[in-house]
Amino acid sequence: MTEIASSNGTHGDHRPDDGSIPVNWERLARATAHPLRVSILEILGIDGGRVLSPSDLSQELQIPLSNTNYHVTELAKAGLIVLVRQRPVRGATEHFYTLPEALPKVGAEGATAGKPAHA
Repeated sequence: MTEIASSNGTHGDHRPDDGSIPVNWERLARATAHPLRVSILEILGIDGGRVLSPSDLSQELQIPLSNTNYHVTELAKAGLIVLVRQRPVRGATEHFYTLPEALPKVGAEGATAGKPAHA
């Protein structure tokens, strides 16, 4: 793991008060290497953070659900998006994701932020 330099531009031991956070640059690069993943992150970040399922994202991006599911799973594994709720749908489970930065907003709105217009 690498650390982001603190505001004073120094590197070194990780100390809670120095403002640095650990970053796995290889994992971050792999997670955002595909343009579709960047598009997913952008859509989830609209309006300060939205909560969408892979099905919702598939419709917005006009791509097959299987492709969307794969890339959403990879983003979740990398910690770039988080699962906020699930619901049963026709014998399966629909998952809803958002950006980690949007969790305070999502919690305040009851995990319904960013519902697409077709829902």
